[in-house]
Amino acid sequence: MKLEVRDIKKSFDGKEILHGINFKVEGGRALGLLGRNGAGKTTTIRIIMDVFHADSGEVLMDGKKFVFTSDQIGYLPEERGLYPKRVIKEQMIYLGRLRGLTKKQAVDNTAKWLERLQVSEYAGRKLDTLSKGNQQKVQLAATLVAEPDIVILDEPFSGLDPVNSQILKDVIRELIAEGKIVIFSSHQMSYVEEFCEDIVIINHGEVVLSGNLDEIKAEYGNGRRVIAATNYEVDALEEILKENLSENVKIVGKNRHYIIVELSKGADQWQVLDDLKRLHIDIKNFGMYEPSLNDIFVSRVGEEEAEAEDKQNLSEVSGKAGNK
Repeated sequence: MKLEVRDIKKSFDGKEILHGINFKVEGGRALGLLGRNGAGKTTTIRIIMDVFHADSGEVLMDGKKFVFTSDQIGYLPEERGLYPKRVIKEQMIYLGRLRGLTKKQAVDNTAKWLERLQVSEYAGRKLDTLSKGNQQKVQLAATLVAEPDIVILDEPFSGLDPVNSQILKDVIRELIAEGKIVIFSSHQMSYVEEFCEDIVIINHGEVVLSGNLDEIKAEYGNGRRVIAATNYEVDALEEILKENLSENVKIVGKNRHYIIVELSKGADQWQVLDDLKRLHIDIKNFGMYEPSLNDIFVSRVGEEEAEAEDKQNLSEVSGKAGNK
């Protein structure tokens, strides 16, 4: 089972919002769909769900045009969509029936998912009487009540404490193990790293980075090392490296634990290690730098933002020059 979004474009009021979105995700894998607010993620999701129609492009399932049916996709929205004043069990059964389940299937699946998410004791209560975390778990139960093949989760960990987060993590792993297609949208990058083998970053309606997360990390970390010392704090170590190793390494970042350096052309790590020894630096950590997804996201989207700002500034300067 493979879902493919191919060259999707969409405009609103004459303004193009999506400029040719491409990605694919297979059953048994999770895809992280990432982007800043307003980047185009939600519009893309709504096109997959047939809420919006694309101006051009197509959504395919196993190479054929994807014909949306309400039982195929389970969507957990960032903003909860259940009725706050309705009894939980009744509205879940109702939603199950809307998605094509028989009465018995809807009743059985409602009981199954409320129990799996440890909220079955609240089945007879109204949604707004529950805590924010339990409301989120009920919302997820409603998302899964029709046993969909495609599960789209938008900020699924919102409002969950560590215990409830672990329950949700277990459910997501089960969905992936069952061969479901899981699309995961979140600003909490640590969760995306935990579940997603592949990522797509959208910025200003365009895919600016996509692929296997491990391969992307390896590419972004290529030629970079982390250095930490037991006898120097990070700031002091940074000054020593600047004064003594500027020909061999370029400092590209740091945190409170280590310095991130990029090896200069012609330098190798053994040479750098010899230099550190010569400077009487007691090495606590020296190794390959593996960027976090958050580092990659900020770097990639930041670059795009800077380019857009440069283009805007250039346009303004050109406009002013033309008016002289």
